[in-house]
Order: sequence, then structure tokens, then C-alpha cells
Amino acid sequence: MTEPLESVSWAGDAVEYIDQRLLPSELRRERAHDVDSIVTAIATLAVRGAPCIGVFGAYGIALLRSQIADDAAFHEAAQRVRSARPTAVNLMWAVDRVLSSDDMLQEAQAIQREQSAVDDAIAQSGLELIPKNARILTHCNTGPLATAGGGTALGVIIRAQRAGKHPHVFVDETRPLLQGSRLTAFELQHAGVGVTLQVDGAAAIAMAAKKIDLVIVGADRIARNGDTANKIGTYGLAILAAHHKIPFYVAAPRSTFDFTLAHGADIPIEERRPDEVLAFGGAVVAPEGIDVYNPAFDVTPGRLITAFVTEYGVIRPPYAETVPALELRPNFSVLMRA
Repeated sequence: MTEPLESVSWAGDAVEYIDQRLLPSELRRERAHDVDSIVTAIATLAVRGAPCIGVFGAYGIALLRSQIADDAAFHEAAQRVRSARPTAVNLMWAVDRVLSSDDMLQEAQAIQREQSAVDDAIAQSGLELIPKNARILTHCNTGPLATAGGGTALGVIIRAQRAGKHPHVFVDETRPLLQGSRLTAFELQHAGVGVTLQVDGAAAIAMAAKKIDLVIVGADRIARNGDTANKIGTYGLAILAAHHKIPFYVAAPRSTFDFTLAHGADIPIEERRPDEVLAFGGAVVAPEGIDVYNPAFDVTPGRLITAFVTEYGVIRPPYAETVPALELRPNFSVLMRA
């Protein structure tokens, strides 16, 4: 068992990060030192995972404030960072929180400390949901790389491993950018958790033939009724889990819940470049001139979600009541000091 990977850190004159595009073949730390490199790191998925983007964006704003004296120019740069990816609400939440503080660096550091504590609480909350020797299916990446802490859904799984429950995880490759095969499989091996990689299209037969006990994923934005935006393919997994009568859990911090949105239809869905689908490993795999639909996320209706695992515990239906109640809970930073 090795220590979690530190995906984002403050370097004084830059924000350091692990370039997730290069994993698993190369573990390289890069430095974002101005607004262009901050925005590029987020937009190109060098830094990815909703909570991780939030921490990275928070440090980015603190860095820009130290560099840009003119208020108008600074706020223009801050808005570029805030809008670098439209679906994940954590980025906007963290940027707004830092912008409203008197000491921006101190606030960014507080966000990262809180994220680590939140991840730890999520892992503890979810531990009760993991049977001994559970066979778990997950999608995309939700570990330390994705949160700049201990992870959300993967944090729960890693906690179960450390508690002696010995889960075995079936990991979707997560097309088209392979976050599952490149990142999740890497992190699970790093943490000493048993892992089997599968193509996305194998999820249904895995549920039937491999006796999957539960599905657990992360989230990028959750509406007040429980509708949840997550990496493309999550909605299909939820439908498959419902058919096979398998619990479907979403692990996410309160900062991922967008209490301003009544339902998932209001969540903006990022559509990415066609070349992510047209080529694989640098080789063209589609006819020239073909139309491409490449949404980065889909929205899973709350009715398909068994429960949410949060730092405040496990939240169950009716979500129209239990999710809005989450907004009224004391800030986790207050609970940390209690």
C-alpha cells in the first residue's frame, strides 16, 4: 500500500500538477504559471476531476491575483479560469469562494485542506455500503487524481480495502479518453486493490456473469432533485444496474450539488472535439467527413440512483426533500473545527 498521489500543489510562483494525460506511462509534474497555462491545463484535461479542478482553479486565482495588479484585468482572467469547463460546478464554486475572500491564497489552501477532510468523511460514510469481498463496477476516475484529496467513489473503495474488506473492482475503460484504463486502474493498483479492466460495452454482461454487487461512481454536478451529471456512459450504467437490481451509488461532496438547479435538464453539457472519437492512439478509425456527437457527460435521473455518499453521510430518496436539506447543513469547515 502506497501513499495517495498529490495531484495539485502550491509552488509559490506556480501551481504544480500531475499531467493526467500522460498516465499511466509517465508520471510527470507540470507548472501552470499564468492564465493561459491554467486555462489550458483545465480545458485539455491535464487537470481533471470536478473537485481537483476546483482546488486547481482556486490556486490559479490566488496566483493570478499576485501577478495582476489591475482589477479589471484580474477579473477578466479569473472569468477565463471560471469558465474553462462548463459542467463541473466545483470549479465555479471554488473560484467564487476565493474571489470573495480577503486572503485568496489562504482561502485556496483552506479549500484543499477541506477537500482532503471531505474525501476522508465520504470514504467513511460509504464504508458501510461495501460488503466484504464485494465485486464493484465503476466508471471514469474518482480517486486522488480526481479530487486532490483521497478520492470520492475510489476513496470509498480504497477505505474498504484498508478495512480488510478486500473488494475487487471492474473498471470501465471509459471511452473516448480512457480515464478508467489510464487513471482508475493505475490508482487501484497503486493502492493495492484488486482490479479488472473491461471495455465499456462489457458492463451489462459483467453485471450478469461476474455477479457485480454494486456500482459506485462520482459526479460533476447534481441538481436539487438528484439528477446527476457525470462522465458519458454513467446514465447507461444506471439503467443496466436498475435492470439487474444492483445498487447504484454516487459519491460526491456537497460542493458538487448545485442547489440553484431544479433538475438535470438545466445542467450544461460540454461537447468536446470530434478528433477524440475519430482517432484512437493517433490512428484514424472513422471515415473522413463523418459527423461526430461527443458529449463529455450525460445526466442520470435521480430515480435511478440508490443513494448519494457525502461527507454528511448517506443520502437516500426522496431526493426532492433530502438533497435540498443538504444545503442547510453546517459548512464542513465548521464541523472540522468543532
